[in-house]
Amino acid sequence: MVKGYLHYWTKKQIREQQAVVRGEIAPTLVIKNATYLNSYRKSWMHGNIWIYQNRIVYTGKAMPENRNMTDIFDATDRWAVPGYIEHHAHPFQLYHPLTLAKYASERGTTTLINDNMPFFFQLDKKKTFAFLDDMQQTPATMLWWARYDSQTELKNGNDVFSHSNLKVWLDHPYIVQGGELTDWPRVLNGDDQMLHWMLETKNARKPIEGHLPGAGEKTLSQMVMMGVSADHESMSGEDVLKRLDAGMRASLRYSSIRPDLPLILKELHEQHFQHYDHLLMTTDGSPPHFLKEGVMDRLISLAVNEGVPFIEAVNMVTLNVARHYHMEDVMGAIAPGRSANINLLSTKENPLPSDVLAKGTWVRRDNKPCFPNIEIQWKKYGFSPLELSWELTRHDFHFSMPLGLEMTNNVIMTPYQIQTDLTREELPLHSDENFMMLCDRNGDWLVATLIRGFANNVYGFASSFSTSGDIILIGKSKQGLLDAFQQLKKQKGGIALIDRDKVAASVPLSLGGIMSHLPIDNGLSDEEAKLNKALKERGYPYEDPIYSLLFFSATHLPYVRITQKGIFDVKKKRVLFPSIMR
Repeated sequence: MVKGYLHYWTKKQIREQQAVVRGEIAPTLVIKNATYLNSYRKSWMHGNIWIYQNRIVYTGKAMPENRNMTDIFDATDRWAVPGYIEHHAHPFQLYHPLTLAKYASERGTTTLINDNMPFFFQLDKKKTFAFLDDMQQTPATMLWWARYDSQTELKNGNDVFSHSNLKVWLDHPYIVQGGELTDWPRVLNGDDQMLHWMLETKNARKPIEGHLPGAGEKTLSQMVMMGVSADHESMSGEDVLKRLDAGMRASLRYSSIRPDLPLILKELHEQHFQHYDHLLMTTDGSPPHFLKEGVMDRLISLAVNEGVPFIEAVNMVTLNVARHYHMEDVMGAIAPGRSANINLLSTKENPLPSDVLAKGTWVRRDNKPCFPNIEIQWKKYGFSPLELSWELTRHDFHFSMPLGLEMTNNVIMTPYQIQTDLTREELPLHSDENFMMLCDRNGDWLVATLIRGFANNVYGFASSFSTSGDIILIGKSKQGLLDAFQQLKKQKGGIALIDRDKVAASVPLSLGGIMSHLPIDNGLSDEEAKLNKALKERGYPYEDPIYSLLFFSATHLPYVRITQKGIFDVKKKRVLFPSIMR
């Protein structure tokens, strides 16, 4: 049987924790006079919470007789709730996992269940699992998914997503779910290898997260039979009810490109919906600017504003999540045996805590963030500054294919027939067409076409932030593409928007070209905001360019994508125009 997260404490530690209850060892911390949420009764209790190191060992009326060196926190006029859980984090959206964990924990979201996608592209398994172990030594609880597919077309996809690789991930104790399953049509249409991985996941008592936008009743029924346990792609109240009717849990999303949560709740309440035990909530990997107003604390407020009772809203990001992941023995409630993740609220109506315990460590105290400073040796894990050791030249400008990509919103692209003279040096300013290239980060191949709808006045734009970590180039001018590429080389990865005479905006991403060292609320969100503003001034018409960059290659979205293999027709699952080897 796969060793799971329930085995977090050793036999020796458990015996010590029992000795605290018996009075043989003093607790390390007691929160006294607390009004705390009993998540199982869905009611408020008054009493004391004993903590030994990183675990709650007792809740009730008693105070410990043995208080030698015990820290006593008087929680009079405080309301204690469990630490919040973000069950669907993408911790590589310009920020890195630790900066997200710090930012979220200081606002009460003490557990993150994270996407593992970039590890497949960036690191070997030994370095990856060393990284996972080191992340778990922080106050935040950092748990992970195991992806089944790449969400794009890779040249070496079969090697990356091999059975041996998937098996090692699924067996790891910090991997608590399979998915998200973006290539669900593949398994629905008969891929037994992926079905085998899904069955392995269920045998390990780990749920599977779907990615099923627009799925009907029969599709949902079939996915449930293959093991899919939950889905976060509901866009309406009706979508939620379909998932509940199929026996799934439904996660309500409030993200930068899908802020659906208020509307969904409004539609559910119009149908007199009152049963919240199988509902979760997620911000779905939103970029820095969107998180400035909060993480799960913000979602609780939004839910309460739409009529969800406060305790139910808290359970949607605590106990409901822990139950779904078969982890309610160790998290999701203020009760004996649970990890000491506790939020102390100044009022019952305000989910942003004044004080936060994460694994028994204060990460917010007296309304001041205090997550410890932790130095990470990123090079040890393989996340070094991006060194582009090759040159892009005019000989690479193979703009000859007749098919271009047209954006219809932040993330959807349709094909169109190119009528423009592709031999010209610059495209006309009155049009919204730009040259576009996707280049291998090692310089081995490229794809060159036009994109319509991205912007109408971009001289040159370059990004190493993409689904696969390859290089995206966009611009009106071919020289602009070259200049933007040179700026990207100079800053060793990230995003660069340039004019003819200056750098208009830049987001350096020195960790593998995909992540920044900067804190979310102290530099990174400002850089992102400056980039967003500059792009919109140059004609970008949508809400979130960061997601546009991420999804240019994402083959779980219609209709065409630019990938390592070339221009790809998502519905027909075939390459329309292949990439060119250099």
